[in-house]
Amino acid sequence: MTLGELIEKLGGKLSAGDPAQVVLGVNSVELSQATDLVFVEDQSGVAKALASNAGVVVVQIGMGASCDPTHGAQSGILEAQAVSLTTKCIVEAEQPRLWFARAAKLLKATPARVIWGSPSTSIGAHVKKGKGVSIEPGAVIGAHAVIGDRTRIESGAVIGEGVVIGEECRIYPRAVLYPGTTLGNRVVVHAGAVLGADGFGYVRDAKTGAYTQFPQQGKLLIEDDVEIGANSTIDRGALKQTRIGRGTKIDNLVHVGHNCDIGEDVILVMGTGISGSCTVGNGAVLAGQVGVGDHATIGPGVILGGQAGVLSGKSVTNEGLKPGTVLWGTPARPLKQVLRELAVLARLAKASRKPPENGVDQGEPERRK
Repeated sequence: MTLGELIEKLGGKLSAGDPAQVVLGVNSVELSQATDLVFVEDQSGVAKALASNAGVVVVQIGMGASCDPTHGAQSGILEAQAVSLTTKCIVEAEQPRLWFARAAKLLKATPARVIWGSPSTSIGAHVKKGKGVSIEPGAVIGAHAVIGDRTRIESGAVIGEGVVIGEECRIYPRAVLYPGTTLGNRVVVHAGAVLGADGFGYVRDAKTGAYTQFPQQGKLLIEDDVEIGANSTIDRGALKQTRIGRGTKIDNLVHVGHNCDIGEDVILVMGTGISGSCTVGNGAVLAGQVGVGDHATIGPGVILGGQAGVLSGKSVTNEGLKPGTVLWGTPARPLKQVLRELAVLARLAKASRKPPENGVDQGEPERRK
């Protein structure tokens, strides 16, 4: 792909160089080659990026002038580096890191190998597939499944009966999609993920103590541009629907229970567990090992720090808090408040120790002589 094509798709301003420059990939500044694209976000990294082998450097808007080879002496760039700029392409973007990431996605995209009907692939009756679909050997496709254009299903993946998968999705090896699951467009499901399994819902017999499963017959909807990490699990609804909103990103080893409604652009980090019938608002961030009890509500934009806990039936919001406030602890509350509480406890613990008598601290057992 040429640099001009990237700019046409992603925006940005070419402040130096040739739009016909071929870009084959992205890389770090240290490992870059002539066909690579790199980025810097502040002036301190410009000189190093310009001295690299990269053919294209993406910088913050307004930093292009300092990258002009005729500007070398004033900007502190070494003369040798300034000379190299005559062949260097400079792109100015409002968010260089984001531009770089989007470029990487475009450059990585390759047409799926069109494989259909391999002897080791099991394809049920009345399966509908779009153009350019790739089904790799060892995959299992249930009857009446629908697979959108340019979707790729890799070896060992199991697509249940009637599952609907949108366009340009990628299902990695050994992922399992149960019947009743629907995926939007550009959804990525990594290896070992299980989507649409029964929720953990049981009714207890008060007389015998035995448990009977409550019906688990709802649906699971995964909206567009969602990514689901390896070995994560998302349960179907019991009688209703579990929903994962557009653009949400789920890390490895995350569990979302039945009947949950997860909003758009939510981040769920490794080890997070969300019990059934919870609601998570748009743009919320749940860091590693966060635990959420059933029927809890997490408001839009809430940030829960690692190992924070939300008790069953409780609501956590940003009301009255500054944007970006991190909540921590169990029950989750502002981090600054938790730190103050811990400091008070530490002082109380220190003050509760008995004063020493005859040189022996009474708060600790006397050492044997």
